[in-house]
Amino acid sequence: MEWLRFLRQNGLWLGAGGLLTFLSGFGQTFFIAIFAGEIREDFGLTNGQWGGIYTLGTACSAVLMVWAGGLTDRFRVRRLGPVVLVGLALACLAMAFNTSVLLLPLVIFALRFFGQGMTSHIAVVAMSRWFVATRGRALAIATLGFSVAEAVLPLTFVALMARVDWRWLWVAGAVVVLCGVPMLLAALRHERTPQSLATQERSAGMRGEQWTRGAALGHPLFWLLVPALLGPPAFGTAFFFHQVHFAAVKGWEHVALVALFPVYTLSAVGAMILSGWALDRWGTARLMPWIQLPMVVAFAVFAGAGSLGAVAAGLVAMAMTTGANATLMNAFWAEFYGTAHLGAIKAMAAAVMVLGSALGPGITGALIDLGVGIEAQYGAVAGYFLGTTVCLWMGIRRYAGSVAGTSLG
Repeated sequence: MEWLRFLRQNGLWLGAGGLLTFLSGFGQTFFIAIFAGEIREDFGLTNGQWGGIYTLGTACSAVLMVWAGGLTDRFRVRRLGPVVLVGLALACLAMAFNTSVLLLPLVIFALRFFGQGMTSHIAVVAMSRWFVATRGRALAIATLGFSVAEAVLPLTFVALMARVDWRWLWVAGAVVVLCGVPMLLAALRHERTPQSLATQERSAGMRGEQWTRGAALGHPLFWLLVPALLGPPAFGTAFFFHQVHFAAVKGWEHVALVALFPVYTLSAVGAMILSGWALDRWGTARLMPWIQLPMVVAFAVFAGAGSLGAVAAGLVAMAMTTGANATLMNAFWAEFYGTAHLGAIKAMAAAVMVLGSALGPGITGALIDLGVGIEAQYGAVAGYFLGTTVCLWMGIRRYAGSVAGTSLG
């Protein structure tokens, strides 16, 4: 009943967040990757060349996010959101009509910047700023848009690809995104906190201060979190990016592996909702140190899996971290650094994560070309996530006591 009451009271604002996270799907790897074969064929690209273009465009979008993400501290969602959505729609049209391989990195850059980068960034910053006591629930509900997009968009557009030219599907994507603009404006006729930029409405972070981005970058805790920020987008993206190769190495049909992905999506949704409830009950500091342990299990399983059933178990484990990250990691910035400069600080974190999603496929692909097997790589990735868990535990244990109302005892 409490969840239903929360939804009734805040439905419009939560819906706005969910709409943004859903529409960000048009710039996410899981959507762009379904057109990889057609893109490589039309532009005459090898797998390595396509991966390099994707990495270049994504990395450049990460650089711009450092600056652009701070705009969420200066402009309200109903002003900034429509502009970003129009940019995403134009990026979809650019993919539809571009015929020059030289412009392809720019198109990927635009899709990644406006889609994966800014659209999702605006949503999670808004939830973190608008909600305090119920921040976990708000993030869990709003970020369900990611999972819905992940479940619906690939299946729908792959089915349509059998009948419609792939370029026209990108036009359809642009239309869907543009339809989101009036929907967003209608939902945000009145933002939840009209004084959201006023000092008295801001919640403070460590030592009762409102941290600037410069101060956050000068604090050890941020750098202890960087490996944990990089890991899931880098290696989660790499897993899905190299899914065809992984299936071939294991001796399975690709379609049999893809059939397991709904298990991942449903598990991620469950983890989002559960972590949102747990966050509001126990706080970020108690939960954050352990959220990447399931990734250790996941990649250890992927490395040694001899059956699709084992891979399904690994996907469930990976989804536990993915879902928890969507709530806990986003709430962490507001709780530990305050909300006055949340957009600028979260932009740095978003840039690191976008950079991770650029580096992961490129590094793993290069290692495959050098003869390092994907299974051996995934074993090393499991070890990497053990290291990130140690970093999280050390950092949060050391600094959680400086956040008002937070205790690890």
